[in-house]
Amino acid sequence: MGGTTILFAQVHQAARQERLLAVAILAGVLAYSFEHALLGAGRAAALAVAAALVLAIVGASLRVAHHAEVLAEKVGDPYGTMILTLSAVLVEVVVLAIMMSHESSPTLVRDTIYAAVMLDINGILGLAALMGGLKHGEQDYNDDSGKTYGVMILTAMGISMIVPEFIPSSDRHIYSAFTIAAMLLLYGLFLRMQVGAHSYFFSYNYPQKRNRPPEDLQHPASLKASILLLVLGIVVIGALAEVMSKSLNIGLAGLGAPPIIVGLLVAAISACPEILTALRAALSNRMQSVVNIAMGASLSTVILTVPVMEALALFTGTPLQMAMTPVQTMMVAITLVAAAINLNDGHSNAIEGMTHFVLFATFLMLAFLGL
Repeated sequence: MGGTTILFAQVHQAARQERLLAVAILAGVLAYSFEHALLGAGRAAALAVAAALVLAIVGASLRVAHHAEVLAEKVGDPYGTMILTLSAVLVEVVVLAIMMSHESSPTLVRDTIYAAVMLDINGILGLAALMGGLKHGEQDYNDDSGKTYGVMILTAMGISMIVPEFIPSSDRHIYSAFTIAAMLLLYGLFLRMQVGAHSYFFSYNYPQKRNRPPEDLQHPASLKASILLLVLGIVVIGALAEVMSKSLNIGLAGLGAPPIIVGLLVAAISACPEILTALRAALSNRMQSVVNIAMGASLSTVILTVPVMEALALFTGTPLQMAMTPVQTMMVAITLVAAAINLNDGHSNAIEGMTHFVLFATFLMLAFLGL
């Protein structure tokens, strides 16, 4: 009797913890069951359905991030941060790949990656450094990580999103194949460095850090359960993105919405869990985790999303425009220069955080203006 009671309590606790994933699954079942009726009910209904599905996707991605965080706690840094950023990129790639099959815009991938870099570096890093600086003053981290991430992001974006502007259209498929190889080579070397001889670049010893996991990870699921639930969450997100993409296309048709709005939405969906994790780390005076999450997510977005999407475009013949606009190029340049200066000394403060957050506000204003 006692064993049954314990089992029931464990099942009840697990169900309560996974309620967001359960809601997402229910939303998916309802969406697929009534898809034709919902999509045929007009623009307002389509936008409402898209908004509901976006919330369901965000809920599922939060659970994916939670289980990635459980795995990260088990393996420790730098592997832990790598798992967190890769899970976010996986969500982004899944949503992007599905939306590409419904979205006719050849700039969707470019806009998503650009929005993700702005959101990760200026939004997440800026807000976290601002809040952490206001609470703790100067916050320490390993400056080697910021320098390494910065130069890698600059190289990856330069190769994949600036140089293509100067490639003749007749040669772009050849350059796309080169870009895929270059990104994979860069990431392979970076990964070896991150988990090998230079792993100390991405860690920092905090004497004041308490040796216990965050409150919501004190009773984590088993390793196998976390892996299974993480995979289930990715599958659910993909299924929801299928209907969400159709609803969004119907709802936004003819509204004159800014072109980047869909890319920003995809970037925001994948970044939601990272925002919460980074803010918790900053308020706990763990700036190294913030740098790893924000800069690592930005790098992973460019260096992994580009080859996957380029390969998909080559395989399916889908038109893909990766070259950034002059305004986008200028914003990326200002952002990376500011990051290189701010992440150069191993100390962050509220002023540095505010500079990035103002850049993020500028990005949002430009997006609103359709630039």
